[in-house]
Amino acid sequence: MQPTDFVTTVFDGKSNPNKVTVVFTMAVNALLKGHTATIILMVEAVELGQPGATDGMDIGHPFEPVSNLLQKYIDMGGHIAVCGSCMIHNGMTPHDMDARFKVITAPDVVDLLMSARGTLQVA
Repeated sequence: MQPTDFVTTVFDGKSNPNKVTVVFTMAVNALLKGHTATIILMVEAVELGQPGATDGMDIGHPFEPVSNLLQKYIDMGGHIAVCGSCMIHNGMTPHDMDARFKVITAPDVVDLLMSARGTLQVA
């Protein structure tokens, strides 16, 4: 996976829409500022890699619904990476994931974080 300027990692999925919303909001804003960006889905957050998984996630004003943020993020060129080990651990396969997202390994995570100019880890 190509290095990006900004990398944010989220560990929670549908059980914590507040954290998911913050991650997507910050990643969209990195793109708006002209940076490249990657969101890494780890642990429980790999469930968000499934098509339609963010539908209905909306914590309300002043935040946008996560599905809107996701679409904006993708349209602006943002990247989403899914931790392969976390995916397998949670009983999912690459075929369960959105085809726009890339399944990565632990060394890929380290490379992305080490080469980024800025990171946000939301655990």
